[in-house]
Amino acid sequence: MSHQDIIAGELLDEEHLSLEELARACAVDRQWVIERLEGGLLEEGGRHGVHHHFTSYTLTRVRRMRRMEQDFDAVPELAALVADLLEEMDRLRTRAHAAGVRLD
Repeated sequence: MSHQDIIAGELLDEEHLSLEELARACAVDRQWVIERLEGGLLEEGGRHGVHHHFTSYTLTRVRRMRRMEQDFDAVPELAALVADLLEEMDRLRTRAHAAGVRLD
């Protein structure tokens, strides 16, 4: 597999990532994650002592925010707002699907 290959997968909600694992999975520095945590733009899945733990929800959010910041030179707050909107669209699609509504 070359360095350019992209591997996609799905984490289960019960899976937790450490700060280091989250940063590595999203190709960002630990400090990038910490700054957004401190700014209220990300949520932790919990803590065990001094160690941060994150869920698959946070993994998806970080990846979206990183793309917005890199691709569109968005400030972190704008990237978080876009992530919020994308998350709301996902929730609405899920509700529509559960109600039997096609969105094609």
